[in-house]
Amino acid sequence: MELSAVAELQVLLEGVALPAERSELLAYAAQQGATPTQIGLLHRLPERQFETIDEVAETLLRVQPAPEHEVPHQPREESGDPPGGNAYTEPRPESGAVSS
Repeated sequence: MELSAVAELQVLLEGVALPAERSELLAYAAQQGATPTQIGLLHRLPERQFETIDEVAETLLRVQPAPEHEVPHQPREESGDPPGGNAYTEPRPESGAVSS
């Protein structure tokens, strides 16, 4: 399924009263002169209520990344010395000095 076909369907559905069931979306699309392809896309939707046109599109063609269900990020050991070496621990480092 192409993104452009789903985008055209979204444009066609502009103006539909939301929230709407799949059957209401189909009826509205038919009134607006939907193509057989657009009607076919709407038939792919599950029988439920849709709150937004973007929700309809996202159901047909996932655009947003799926939520990650993984362990929270664990800190890793430092990979080297901090910039400036140990100068960050000196109470009065020499300003502008470059370590070699």
